[in-house]
Amino acid sequence: MKPLILIALLVSGLTLAMVHTTSAQQDSTKKAKQFEVGEGIGINIGKVYRDSTGKVISKGRFVGGITFTRMDLGFSRLVDNGSFTLSPENEFLDYKGGKTSTFSFDILQMGYRFNEHFKIYVAGGFDWTHIRLRKDITIQRDQQQLTYVQDDIHYSKNRFSSSYVHIPLNFELRTKENDNGNRFYFVIGPEVGFLLNGKVKQVSEEKGKQKFKDDYRFQAFRYGGTVRFGYNGLGLFAKVYANDMFASAPQKGLTNMSFGVTFGLN
Repeated sequence: MKPLILIALLVSGLTLAMVHTTSAQQDSTKKAKQFEVGEGIGINIGKVYRDSTGKVISKGRFVGGITFTRMDLGFSRLVDNGSFTLSPENEFLDYKGGKTSTFSFDILQMGYRFNEHFKIYVAGGFDWTHIRLRKDITIQRDQQQLTYVQDDIHYSKNRFSSSYVHIPLNFELRTKENDNGNRFYFVIGPEVGFLLNGKVKQVSEEKGKQKFKDDYRFQAFRYGGTVRFGYNGLGLFAKVYANDMFASAPQKGLTNMSFGVTFGLN
């Protein structure tokens, strides 16, 4: 995950440098394409209309490009057939709530701004869910069902994770800027995800640090919805996934949700 974040930051930095070195002057009475940074950190290419003073006119325009924004950091929860209490079939997934987390961000977006207050756009990025297991077990690889074995050693860390490419379709409403140039945002929309991999990371005195990768019967395709509300670049988010978390019969009805803080809400 760290290399992906560093790459995204590097790309964002380079593109911002390109934006600041662009000094082309345009006739404010003509429709023109130009670089702008108002739709996220990075390059966004779209038609911008300005009046004689240089202020952006609230007309519809396409926006999009490379962006490093909507970084979500928060907690994840498993929902077992509508309950936060795990059923006997899923008790082996008992987890530490304070250390079960989610992290995601977008790196691309493309959409249409209808006016100053409303925009529709599709984005693309990455999403991780980290489940910190309580029990000293090892989830087994290459199995038809989600399977585990009970170990006779203690793990100081036993983390069960999934990573996805996610593609949200967002509907954004925002208020008029106040005297400080800030505004409120409300964003809602569906989201789909495609599995990259699953991973088990364990740390113990007997075996040290171990990492195992497999699909672990995580759903190859998942879908759900996201809602965000915030002020300026900071907000709160909640995500709920509608289909089962695992493609494993004993875990039928087990879904997950997440909530937390969004940075770069624009």
